[in-house]
Amino acid sequence: MNSEQLSDLIVAALEDVKAQNIVRLDVRDMTTVTDFMIVASGTSNRHVKALVDNVAEKAREAGRKPIGIEGEEGGEWVLLDLEDALVHVMLPKVREFYNLEKLWSFGGKSSSAAADH
Repeated sequence: MNSEQLSDLIVAALEDVKAQNIVRLDVRDMTTVTDFMIVASGTSNRHVKALVDNVAEKAREAGRKPIGIEGEEGGEWVLLDLEDALVHVMLPKVREFYNLEKLWSFGGKSSSAAADH
């Protein structure tokens, strides 16, 4: 599974559990840390955790074990590291404050994941 296929799997897993405002950022030209960053919102701390859990489960089923998961305790912003893709799931107020899409889309290619499907 290449990084683009992984990003498709992540978006589908987020859509399965009703993530909001999913954005996929292609950061291959900007960093060597990862190929894609996927940012999504959940409606509550519990929803954020459920979204990340579903992505991690689908990735494991596809043979991609998460390198790490950070922020699950609070549930306001959870980061899931799948090496070729980083998944940020946040509450809307946290997402608005940090505005990762603007930070990482400068010079990169960004797309609304909903438009890709």
